[in-house]
Amino acid sequence: MNVLTQPLAHKLIDLACRAPSVHNTQPWRWRINSDGSIELWADRDRQLRVADPEGRNLAISCGAALHHFVVAGRAMGVTPKVDLTPSPDDPDLLACIQVEQGIPSRDAADVLDAIKRRRTDRRRFTSWPVPDSRLTHLTQAAVGWGAFAIPILEASARFRCELLLTRAWVAQQADERFVQEQQEWIDRSAVDGVPLSHSATRARGSATYRNNRFASGSTGESWEALLESSDGLITICTPLDDQRAWLASGQALSALWLRATRNELSLVPLSQVVEVPETRSALYYDSFAGMAHAQILLRIGWQEIGRADLPRSPRRPVNDVLLP
Repeated sequence: MNVLTQPLAHKLIDLACRAPSVHNTQPWRWRINSDGSIELWADRDRQLRVADPEGRNLAISCGAALHHFVVAGRAMGVTPKVDLTPSPDDPDLLACIQVEQGIPSRDAADVLDAIKRRRTDRRRFTSWPVPDSRLTHLTQAAVGWGAFAIPILEASARFRCELLLTRAWVAQQADERFVQEQQEWIDRSAVDGVPLSHSATRARGSATYRNNRFASGSTGESWEALLESSDGLITICTPLDDQRAWLASGQALSALWLRATRNELSLVPLSQVVEVPETRSALYYDSFAGMAHAQILLRIGWQEIGRADLPRSPRRPVNDVLLP
């Protein structure tokens, strides 16, 4: 029996589309089939050709949307069954989802609330340290989604990661094509891109904002300042480095991010180090001894109590992401 009504399908896709995506490109399309199945497609028109020529970040973004769909479905009383290899002849068809009758998950209200509250808040974290136990607890959220998360706890390992992040940032800022592409996604429209309010650099003397990749005139931060901070670092890794691994990384990213949101922690993705071939290779060989492919780094911290919430980044309406 087809349990997926049109209103329910639209609601689940709407919740899935709240997932994070690189530069808020939202590079996904969905198709609702007459048999009640739903297809997730890559929207290559929204792929970053300079920063993401292989489609790694596109697939990670779509994986996050897929995870949002699955957990939202479970919360709303259905059981999504996902096939990640629906068509070997068409790599743009990323997943096919069959929806079966189920019962709402016990934490349904918390899950749906986390999906609605999740933000990419690039403001500087407080100096309160994130305990190692908290970071380890967060990494456990990735279990079961095809990727694994590793907390970066040792000072020397954190130093290597921060060094590679800085090298990647410098390399990208020296590439005029990259800078132009990034600028095209800042304050782009009312339905996509990074809002100017989310990308502005901090004012002189203000400790509110950390310089970030979208900040005009950002100069990065010294290694010493970053190493002295109490920010936590986590990396999401996979044994292989192909499109299916990237999709799995996106699902793990979403699972970890929703848990962080429920635990009142803030998370900022750091994809730069993987976007630059030199630093991605160094991370693979130097940090993980050639045994795991790092797909994305995550910075974890606490936001100030009472700090005003950022508005949600814009999203495309459901009708705009549906395929005929």
